[in-house]
Amino acid sequence: MQNPCLIVSIVRKGWGDTVLKATMDAGAHGGTVLFGRGVGRNEQQRVFGIQIEPEKEIVLTVIAEELKQTMLQEIIRAAELTVPGNGLAFVVPVEAVAGIIHLVEGPAP
Repeated sequence: MQNPCLIVSIVRKGWGDTVLKATMDAGAHGGTVLFGRGVGRNEQQRVFGIQIEPEKEIVLTVIAEELKQTMLQEIIRAAELTVPGNGLAFVVPVEAVAGIIHLVEGPAP
């Protein structure tokens, strides 16, 4: 895979599969969903005076650099990321990738 990128999507609980399906429909070969928790300015809720820390799903998707704009737009659409409090997504360059033999071009180093 030439110039791999990692898209990290942090979305509301229950939306990880939606993001994963959107990325796969846009050309990704898969992804990983992790569970987490956090709080943001748009999510500060209290129940009986106790701060609630909303649960999150984190979707990790490794893709080729040429797909990053398409993938990011699909994630924004699918997870409704234009709405405050629905989550965020960002792209990180990846220096090297191992373990996805079907996507790697050329011999292993």
